Amino acid sequence: MTTAVAAPFRFFSLQVVRTRRLGPSLVRVSFAGEDLRHFFSDGCDQSLSLFLPQPGQSEPQVPIELGDGWWQGWRELPDDVRAVMRSYTLRALRRNPDEVDIDFVLHGIEPGALTPAGPASRWASRAAAGDRVLLLGPAVADNRAIRFRPPQDTDLMLIWGDDTAVPAVSAILETLPAGTRARVWLEVHDAGDIQDLATEADIEVTWLVQEGARAEGSPMALDVIRDAGLPAAEHPYVWIAGESGCVKALRRHFVGERGVDRRQVTFVGYWRQGLSEEQLREQA
Repeated sequence: MTTAVAAPFRFFSLQVVRTRRLGPSLVRVSFAGEDLRHFFSDGCDQSLSLFLPQPGQSEPQVPIELGDGWWQGWRELPDDVRAVMRSYTLRALRRNPDEVDIDFVLHGIEPGALTPAGPASRWASRAAAGDRVLLLGPAVADNRAIRFRPPQDTDLMLIWGDDTAVPAVSAILETLPAGTRARVWLEVHDAGDIQDLATEADIEVTWLVQEGARAEGSPMALDVIRDAGLPAAEHPYVWIAGESGCVKALRRHFVGERGVDRRQVTFVGYWRQGLSEEQLREQA
C-alpha cells in the first residue's frame, strides 16, 4: 500500500492500545503503530482525519492506492463499505514508545437519548485494545492544519471552545509560559466532564454546563462574555473553535463589539448543528 498523500500529510496505520473515560461524555483513546515514527507536529491544535471501520469490519476500508486521488477513490466506495471519516484534534504525542491520544465526545450513547449516537461516538464508546484505524496526519512538524498561532506581542489570550474543542484548549494551555494572561470559556454537556487544566499561565477559566438543547448558533458563553470585564490589553489574541454557528457569533462579538482586530482572531468550525461531516465536506 502506498502511504504518501500530499506532503506534509500522510496516512498512518494505527491500533488502539488503551482507553480511558474522562467524564460522562468524554473518552480518551490512545493509539500506537510503527508508522508513528514518521508523525511530527509542533502544534497545540493539530487537526487530524480519522478513518474508522464500518460495523462488522476488522479495519477501515479505503482505496488500495492512497495517493493524491485518495479522496475521490474513498468517495466512490459503497456507503456500507467506505470507512467512516471524522476530524479530530491531537491531544498528545509521545515517544518511546510512539503513541498519540485523541479525545472523543460521546453523543447519544446513553439509554433513551433523543438523538442517536453517530458512528464515531458508537465506535469510541466500544473501542478496545487491538482495534485498527487509519489516521491522516502530519509528517512535517509545522503544517497548515495548525491554527493556534498567536503573535509574539500578544498580551492577552481570549479562548472559547465547546466540548469538541476541550482537547485543543487543554493542549494550548499546557504550552503557555508563566506570565501569559488568558481568559478561557468552555462549554460541556455534563458537569462530570469538567477537567483540571494544567498550565503555568495566569488563566481564569469559566466552565459552562449545557442544559437541554442549545439554540443553533447561540453559545451559552456569549452573554457571559458580553458581561465580562476583561483585563486591559493592547494586543489581544482570540482563539475560538467548536460548532460553526457559535464560532461565527463569538467572532462577531469580539470583532464588532470588543473591537479586536479581525486579523488577531482565529476561528475554526469543528462541526455544524444538524449536518454530518460528509455533508459539510460536500458543501466545502
